Formats: sequence, C-alpha cells, structure tokens
Amino acid sequence: MQLEETARLLVAPERGILAADESSATIGKRFETLGIPCTAESRRTYRELLFTSPGIERYLSGVILYEETLKQATQGGGRFVDLLAERHILPGIKVDGGAKPLAGHPGEFVTEGLDGLRERLIAYRDLGARFTKWRAVIAIDSARPSRTAIQANAEALARYALLAQEQELVPIVEPEVLMEGDHDQERCEEVTRAVLNRVFEALRDHGAHLEGLILKPNMIVAGKKCPIQPDIAAVAEATLRTLRQSVPAAVPGIAFLSGGQTPERATAHLNAMNQSPASWQVTFSFSRALQEPPLGAWAGRADQAALAQKLFSHRAHLNSLARMGRYSPTLEGAV
Repeated sequence: MQLEETARLLVAPERGILAADESSATIGKRFETLGIPCTAESRRTYRELLFTSPGIERYLSGVILYEETLKQATQGGGRFVDLLAERHILPGIKVDGGAKPLAGHPGEFVTEGLDGLRERLIAYRDLGARFTKWRAVIAIDSARPSRTAIQANAEALARYALLAQEQELVPIVEPEVLMEGDHDQERCEEVTRAVLNRVFEALRDHGAHLEGLILKPNMIVAGKKCPIQPDIAAVAEATLRTLRQSVPAAVPGIAFLSGGQTPERATAHLNAMNQSPASWQVTFSFSRALQEPPLGAWAGRADQAALAQKLFSHRAHLNSLARMGRYSPTLEGAV
C-alpha cells in the first residue's frame, strides 16, 4: 500500500530526512544571531540554497517543510515541492500548531493543532506533500513529566497520525523529551521509555497502521546542565535499549532528532547506534545538526552560497555514512 511504500522510501538505506520546518519565528532567531534580516525572501533564498545543493539526493530521502515553504518557489519560478520531487526527495510538512502551556500543570506543554487538521491535510496533500510531522514537547526534571502531560500528548499524536494516514500521508510521530535541565541519563531513559510506551499504546488504541508511520524520538542523553555526560557508546547503548523495550518491530524506521546536539556529536551517536543490529531502519531527521555549518557560512551573503552548499552536502554525506555505521571523525575536515 502507498503508506508503507512511502514510509520505506523515507528510511531507505544511506538516506535520511532534513527537518527544514522551522517557523518564521524560530528561523528568525537563528538569522538574528548572524545579522540576517528575517523576511519571506531571505527565508526563501536560504531554503533554495539548501534544496539546490549538489548531490544531496544521494543522502536525503525527504525534507520536512514549513507551510510557508511548501507554497514557495525558486527564483526561477519552480515550486520547491516539484524541485525536491524531481531530485527524488519526498516533500513533507509540519502540521502541528505548536506547544502550548498545559492547564493546571506549570512548566508542561501540550501540542495543539487538531482543529481543522483534516481539511489542512487535504490541502497539503494536494500541494504535493507526501508525509507529515507533529512534535510533542515533554519537559523533564525530577518531578516532571506528569502522567497527564504524557497522556495528553500521546492522545494528540495518535489522533494526528490517524488523520494523516486517512489522507495517505505518512505521519512522523515526534515525542521529544527535552535535553534542557540537569537530569542524568538514567532519568532521561526512564522518562523516554514511559513516553514511548504510552504513545504506542495510544497509536494501537486508535488503530494506527504502524507499518505506515515513522518515529522521531530523542536520543537517551543527560540534560545539558548535568555535570556527568555519558560518552558516545553509552548514549547508543541506552537509546537502543529503550527503543527495543518500547517500539514495535512493525514500525519501519526510527529517524532521530538531534535536539540541540552539535553536528559532530549527533552524527557520532547515530553512527554508534548503527554498529548494532536493530528491528527498524535507524536514520536521522536533523535540523540544526545539518543546517548549522551552512547557515553560519552563508550568513546572508550571496558570495558565500557555494561554500554553504558544499558544507551542507558534506554534512548530509557524513550522516549518510553514520546511518550505515561507516562514519569516522577523521572525515570532518574534508571540506
């Protein structure tokens, strides 16, 4: 069936997903640090730079777009969705309405956007989208998350997934346990396992077709402020252990978020995980870990576009190697 075929394409060997679905406000913050004016045209120019980078079709199976970008065109007038499709890169779309404070639970969030989602999905499909993404934000410390926060986000993810599959769009289900805070790796593992178990319980309860969806989870790391940071092997081991305890083998692939890790660290973690056999394809769906080097090089300057594209293609290539367990840190300086 189409859902299963699309899901398999998204997690095909040697390829991963670029998350280019930052809202205008989010990408505006990144632009601001580099002195780039945040306008519809500057955002369009930057994303065209990424999507036209040489050779990326060998490393990228899909790109998650923001609604603005889904409707934008290249400088030559061709739609971005058509440009990507011509390069055999599937266009996708972020469909959630963002994380909002969860009433009665200070410091916790629930992602909104289910109202009117069916109609939006039909429109996105007609514009050329082949898959979708919904992100749930799970705050973590010694007391959080609450059962209510886990339950609310799991139910929203399941309802979203069914609505997407109804339109033959593959849903990427993203329950992100945040890296912020001083929690240790053991606490991250405990919370992530609980979240994933509840998410898949909700998906089963709602009747989701597990063979036609992709999971986008966090890796099992310590909080950024934790004084003890696990090494690469420990992160890989804990992450795979958690997934084996929580994710059904019917799911075709795991596409990790980078969660604010450095590009090098995220790639090394992905590579270490692909040293061990798994029931699913283990790949990437990175945003900053792919975009940080090219964005910094470009910084809004047209004369740096070629260098930025080389850096982006190189970063995508390194993650392609990591996705197959063939990455080495010695390759970092190749550009």
